[in-house]
Amino acid sequence: MTGVRVTDTRVETSQVMTPNDANFLGKVFGGTILSLIDLVAYATATRFAGNICVTASFDKVDFLEPIEVGELVTMVGHVSYVGRTSVQVRIEVSAENVYTRARRSTNIAWVTMVAVKDGKPVEVPRLICETREEKLRYLEGKMRKERRAAFRAELERELVELETLSDPELDAVVVAAG
Repeated sequence: MTGVRVTDTRVETSQVMTPNDANFLGKVFGGTILSLIDLVAYATATRFAGNICVTASFDKVDFLEPIEVGELVTMVGHVSYVGRTSVQVRIEVSAENVYTRARRSTNIAWVTMVAVKDGKPVEVPRLICETREEKLRYLEGKMRKERRAAFRAELERELVELETLSDPELDAVVVAAG
């Protein structure tokens, strides 16, 4: 299987936020942004993998600033790390006031997608990192994947321990947790 350069994985999309996208405070719903991030992750990963990719996890989404109705939201996705069948996409979100052209970063997200064919995971191409930043993002993605697996294992171990507690012991733990 051949490789794909990080620069060849770039996907960019823009959309004006409308009143239908607003929450009760007049800002754009976080859920609207998450939905758009998921679409960009899909497009980026699927184009990279050459197969349909499905969302495995939203690894992290930072909401840095609110987005206003009427602003032009631009999302740029790049593949930052790949496993055997998984594709980690980094998405940078910015909002632009269309009158002043002032632009600011509003969100950064990492989404893991899995390539599938006939309902089963399939291998993805390798990712070719050429620049220092691409190599750092790749290693960051590898660390994120490893930490996520370690966190899941530790959480599962702790949950099993909690389930062995008697009701009085469980009550004491709940009180101590505050």
